[in-house]
Amino acid sequence: MSPVAAEEFRREWFEKDYYSVLGVPKNATHAEIKKAYRKLAQKHHPDANAGNAQAEERFKEVSAAYDVLGDEEKRKAYDRVRDMGAAGFGGFPGAGSAGGAGGGFPGGVRVEDVEVGDLGDLFGGLFGGGRGRQARPRRGADLETDVRLSFDDAMAGVTVPVTLSGPAPCSACHGSGAAPGTQPATCGNCGGRGEVAVNQGFFQMSQTCPRCHGTGRLVESPCATCGGTGAERRKRSLQVRIPAGVRDGARIRLSGKGEPGGPGMPAGDLFVQVHVASHPTFGRKGDDLTVDLPITYPEAALGAQVQVPTLDGAVTLKVPSGTPSGKTFRIKGKGAPRRSGHGDLLVTVRVDVPGKLSKDQKRLLEQLAEATTESPRQPLGVR
Repeated sequence: MSPVAAEEFRREWFEKDYYSVLGVPKNATHAEIKKAYRKLAQKHHPDANAGNAQAEERFKEVSAAYDVLGDEEKRKAYDRVRDMGAAGFGGFPGAGSAGGAGGGFPGGVRVEDVEVGDLGDLFGGLFGGGRGRQARPRRGADLETDVRLSFDDAMAGVTVPVTLSGPAPCSACHGSGAAPGTQPATCGNCGGRGEVAVNQGFFQMSQTCPRCHGTGRLVESPCATCGGTGAERRKRSLQVRIPAGVRDGARIRLSGKGEPGGPGMPAGDLFVQVHVASHPTFGRKGDDLTVDLPITYPEAALGAQVQVPTLDGAVTLKVPSGTPSGKTFRIKGKGAPRRSGHGDLLVTVRVDVPGKLSKDQKRLLEQLAEATTESPRQPLGVR
């Protein structure tokens, strides 16, 4: 059994079924877990449920579940803990001497099968209080928001303002938790490591430092505005740079712009979901743009030089004689912007049939019909 880092192994792992919280089976793929989290986070996000304490609590629960199941290493450790609990948790059956075979651990796990890191966290998480593990401050929760862009802005790239309501870095201490003019000090109990060694007979365990609660820092003069938490509830505005050529449905990640973490812990990330409006002229396929171009029957039959709209002005397209309606031409470099250059513009010509004809037009078409000796339906066996 590989060691489980102390910070990964928490008492609540025995008590909470994170798979049920997200509504996914235990064998769910990473993509299924991520999809379930995004759906629930959007539904219960505080911004969408102002003043709803129940929704806010549910959002925190969903975020905590994804914090574990969304990380492959944490998920493996969580599954091991849950399997141990399911196998025999309920008072450590068969508890005897620590060195006895099968003695003292859930499901008959032998002491030689569990590494020291596992033991330290297991005992601390189970018994709590006294020498037990104390809750370690956590990384801030990730946030999601949406922005809507016109097609032209998406192609050109734009900076848009985003307003968030909820926990934010304290405006007085800027998230440190220390009163303005002071700084958090290194914890003298653990030397800034966040953990201390505890002797347990023939082996030694590591547990969360009871003085700094795992942060490695001590706030000796707490900030009066946030009470030393480093966070306060307020509105904050961010400027989000949307890159040129962004696609509809793209998610842009702003590292560290989510909810603030506990004192000494990093903030979560902000994910910006981009929605791009349709365009009356252009469509899009990957990095290529598409356009339908009407041409006349004479242009299709005789060939012509025609004008084609693009994002940066009209260009000329040569239509060969005998071009059928529905044929697509590719104009290089006139598509959507991308990291290196642009995609292409796919031009599909459509032969325009006039709804009304002048007398001269009708006479000329009648002459053309009389001069046409072969039917295009002959290959079908009809005229």
